[in-house]
Amino acid sequence: MRRRDFIASLGAGAAWPIAARAQPAVPIIGFLNSGSPAQYASRVRSFFAGLGRYGYAEGRNVAVSYRWAHGQYERLPALAAALVQRGVNVIATTGGTPAALAAKAATSVIPIVFQVAVDPVGAGLVARLDRPGGNVTGVTNLNLEVGPKRLELMRELLPSAAAFALLVNPASRFVAETLSRDMAVAARSFGIELHILRASTEPEIEAAFADLARLRAAALIISPDSFFTDRAARLAALTLDRRVPGVHNREFVDAGGLMSYGGNLHEVYRRVGEYTGRVLKGEAPKDMPVQQAATVELVINLKTAKALGLTVPLPLLGRADELIE
Repeated sequence: MRRRDFIASLGAGAAWPIAARAQPAVPIIGFLNSGSPAQYASRVRSFFAGLGRYGYAEGRNVAVSYRWAHGQYERLPALAAALVQRGVNVIATTGGTPAALAAKAATSVIPIVFQVAVDPVGAGLVARLDRPGGNVTGVTNLNLEVGPKRLELMRELLPSAAAFALLVNPASRFVAETLSRDMAVAARSFGIELHILRASTEPEIEAAFADLARLRAAALIISPDSFFTDRAARLAALTLDRRVPGVHNREFVDAGGLMSYGGNLHEVYRRVGEYTGRVLKGEAPKDMPVQQAATVELVINLKTAKALGLTVPLPLLGRADELIE
């Protein structure tokens, strides 16, 4: 070998260990949500708390690519496709059923961890709860299942009421249809007339509240939906302005709504974070059973009850997990 070639070979050999020691690219989480970041900030913190249990922290050893639909569900398929095109390692769909379905339609390869309020088997997300069998698993939060219970709580608060209203988002078809059907059955069992109001835009929300007086509905039950969560403060203000007791989620009560009843969504988001961490560690969604959040909370805003001229029965007060005074 000529001296010049020998020196060149040494140079090439010296470069190889440097390339071999280069840090591997950090994994990327695709974070797909139907709502808006401001409204979900505390829940996102719970997600990262769960992720941290498996040693992952954003900006240190994992990157996150956020996609927010801001309540415009028609954007979800394109947002999910963009995450697939980027080549994320896992997609966490934390915006309910529409986001989970959009991600599932976008890929059958990239692992997906969902948060939904519905039966994931009935929604077509997984084949079985114990052995999902595909690239999708996640956590259900009970908020659809407790819909009839919300009606029962309102009936306990307003025992002489003849009619209630249910507000659903038709853009989330599976949730809207399932909840409307289950709530209609519950209403009939209590001898209560149930009016179904539909809104998927802000003007439609205003129109739905205008209908409440005409329908003489004594209370409003609001569907578990990211579009409504994004507008919890506006919904709370409208219930106070129209003097209609309402039941929705924790954000609604914190903003001045009367009552919330449902799964603890901070617990749900923490579990989604944990499952996402386990997927990054190498577990396969097909072998990870769908979890069901066990904690259900009742929160009553007593300041709002007073403003509405309502006296909350003592048995209902006694069952509340938290009273806002």
